[in-house]
Amino acid sequence: MIQTEKEYNAIIERIEVLLKDTDNIENTEAKGYIELTLLSDLVADYEERAYPVKKPSLVEVIKLRMAEMGLNQKRLSELLGVSTSRVSEYLNGKSEPTLKVAKEISVKLGIDASIVLGV
Repeated sequence: MIQTEKEYNAIIERIEVLLKDTDNIENTEAKGYIELTLLSDLVADYEERAYPVKKPSLVEVIKLRMAEMGLNQKRLSELLGVSTSRVSEYLNGKSEPTLKVAKEISVKLGIDASIVLGV
């Protein structure tokens, strides 16, 4: 288990050396392949502990989806069947959508229900 940033950086340097030899990537019988696999697993475990990725907020996901779909607040309000001021409140974090609106957000914007419901 990697304990420190110094150990992490040393292992990253070793991985970079191992990656220069394609045999270490393609040949499952190669000594370097085994070492590369083990070191990569150690790095992945350390990164999960040291640099956890937080779940995006509903507001962040809605804004991203709006951009992807080319929607403005007015169009989103029409799509969800709520007023533009209500959409503004959602996007500014001043209010939470009702269960009915949450379902519409999930279905019409294609956002996973677990994100919409915050679970």
